[in-house]
Amino acid sequence: MSKLIGIRNKILRTDFSSFLVKTFHTVNPGTEFLPNWHINLIAEYLQACESGEVKRLIINLPPRALKSLIVSVAWPAWLLGKNPARRVIAASYAQSLSNKHSLDCRRVVTSDWYKKVFPEFQIASGQNQKAKFMTTKRGYRIATSVGGSITGEGGNFLIIDDPHNPVHINSAAKRRNVIEWFDKTFSTRLDNKKKGVFVLVMQRLHEEDLSGHLAEKGWEILAIPAIAEEKKTYARGKLRMGRKRGELLQAERENIEEIEKAKKDLGSGGFAAQYQQNPLAAGGNMINPEWIRRYDAKPSGTIFQSWDTAIKTGENNDFSVCAIWNETVEGYNLLDIFRARLEYPLLKKEMIGLAEKWKPAAILIEDQANGQSLIQELRKKKNLPVIAIKSSLSKIERAAKISCLIEAGKVFLPRQAIWLAEYEREIFGFPGTKYDDQMDSTSQFLEWITGRTPGQARIRSI
Repeated sequence: MSKLIGIRNKILRTDFSSFLVKTFHTVNPGTEFLPNWHINLIAEYLQACESGEVKRLIINLPPRALKSLIVSVAWPAWLLGKNPARRVIAASYAQSLSNKHSLDCRRVVTSDWYKKVFPEFQIASGQNQKAKFMTTKRGYRIATSVGGSITGEGGNFLIIDDPHNPVHINSAAKRRNVIEWFDKTFSTRLDNKKKGVFVLVMQRLHEEDLSGHLAEKGWEILAIPAIAEEKKTYARGKLRMGRKRGELLQAERENIEEIEKAKKDLGSGGFAAQYQQNPLAAGGNMINPEWIRRYDAKPSGTIFQSWDTAIKTGENNDFSVCAIWNETVEGYNLLDIFRARLEYPLLKKEMIGLAEKWKPAAILIEDQANGQSLIQELRKKKNLPVIAIKSSLSKIERAAKISCLIEAGKVFLPRQAIWLAEYEREIFGFPGTKYDDQMDSTSQFLEWITGRTPGQARIRSI
């Protein structure tokens, strides 16, 4: 038995693929490990990074393909086990996510089997923290976040794991913040500029994400789509793997029905980026006219009003817009659009009149600027079903969030209406249109209606 244990430990010391399987079971006890060629391929690339053969590596993988467990949990444990003096820094978009990876890694290095495989590894007394643990050889693993402070810290192996928050990926400013953080802060943290290693692992989110930025600098790229778009051979180290066009990455983990559901949920743009590692070119229109469904007779259903109110009324300022919607089992129908430039008293009067005409179950008003005063007055004086809407997302982020709902065929417009041409011009042209008030009103409603708690605002219907 002791001989078998010795053989096992030798395998775990020398074969990273075997080591990460053991890591998986330590971090996910009771969960079945599903082996696949892409896991072994990533292991080969990381061993090339360890040896110095590859010093700048981008790994692009679909969601839930074990990329974080392999790169941010197993690999740092492997590196420190083989040489406890190594210094590893790992960053993610949120400190909480980075801390989770750190805790998972710490669970591995403090396990009984790990101590037997790497007996020279020991955590120094008083140096076992959530975001950092240090060895008796002065090596360590540090967890930080994009934008976080790592002043005075350096490393031999620097890992960036999911640097972008997917919620904010359509914000050019937030994408730029991530790239500037890398260029001006994280990229300076290598102890040895010639020998140090960077590894970025992420699902693609946007053409101008950090992966795209670093690809332009000549980093080596391992991009594996969920569905092979062409015949391709992957080769690194002792592994050589060919894929046929249309072949799934790991059918036993995610079959074609589940992948099609993901495509429906994410929309074609989100799916192309996150699952296929091929983000669509930036700058195109976000809503495709072919996604819209039509109705002839006005359908009955629960009524809602969504207001985007403007502060000023000059010719170059935005309009105040009220989009009137109803909800049916098939989706959401846009019934009417009110759009005008009105001073505050007339705007309030119009809001009251439209509420009396349509008798909505909810009136959504963005809680900012003059919307705040309108919310207070309409609630107190008229007892209207006003809901204040606050969003931390930009206009483009909100539009991107609801675009998959439109692509899924859940939004209906009339075949004919006086206001329809102007509405479609703005919606289908966004974000390149002069005005975006109708788009804002639409995004506000669709984001709210799909995110509300069950049964909320279902009290009136016509």
